[in-house]
Amino acid sequence: MATAEGSSTAGRLDGRVALVTGGAAGIGRASAVAFARAGARVVVADVDRDGGEETARLIREAGGEVAFVRADVSQATDVEAMVAATVARYGRLDCAHNNAGVTAGGFTHRLSEAAWDRVLAVNLTGTWLCLKYEVAQLLRQRSGGAIVNTASASGLVGLAGASAYAASKHGVLGLTRTAALEYAPRGIRVNAVCPSFVRTAMLEQTLAAGPDGEARLVALEPMGRLGTPEDVAGPVVWLCTDAAAFVTGHALAVDGGALAQ
Repeated sequence: MATAEGSSTAGRLDGRVALVTGGAAGIGRASAVAFARAGARVVVADVDRDGGEETARLIREAGGEVAFVRADVSQATDVEAMVAATVARYGRLDCAHNNAGVTAGGFTHRLSEAAWDRVLAVNLTGTWLCLKYEVAQLLRQRSGGAIVNTASASGLVGLAGASAYAASKHGVLGLTRTAALEYAPRGIRVNAVCPSFVRTAMLEQTLAAGPDGEARLVALEPMGRLGTPEDVAGPVVWLCTDAAAFVTGHALAVDGGALAQ
């Protein structure tokens, strides 16, 4: 799979081990497949066992080496076990894409405390827990490594009707930049990708809530289309290759030019 035709990152991660959370669908699935195509051995983690096993099957059938681990990133015990299972399976960890996330709609005054807590627990606390245990493993190995967190264009600007989501993603960027500074001297790079509107199951639910939803979102994109999971997966994998060896603490907008307006 490392020599997949048409992949600019093919072979760039040969022999390395990549961990992807939220890998059962959408951006996480595309990222896991792209890591395998670049030559990495991949661990797919998600609370959705069926979806995660399907991602693993896709990678395996394409000739990649992969394992699935069920994990809820909002639970410290699950995250610690997820990293331990990765090391037990493949002997090390080199790259991670902390991608698991949820959202909740509603203006700030209408949002329930339970919805707020859930979004922050998965998106922000979950990213912190992943960093905590991934960095600890990389430090034990003393070989450096690369971590990419999924933030959002809503981590760079506000988004009306998504206060919990936007707050969590702003937090992910602060966490990313701080961790990048803390571990740069140890050869560990930490970056974030900030997608805009990407066609995933999460977005499809939003689009189904009102008429002309897709047309309104497409109108915000200079490229005239919604993003795809693969549009995000490519930059994620690139940030984990040696081609990005001097890139850390960066929030990479993957937004079709939306924020350039």
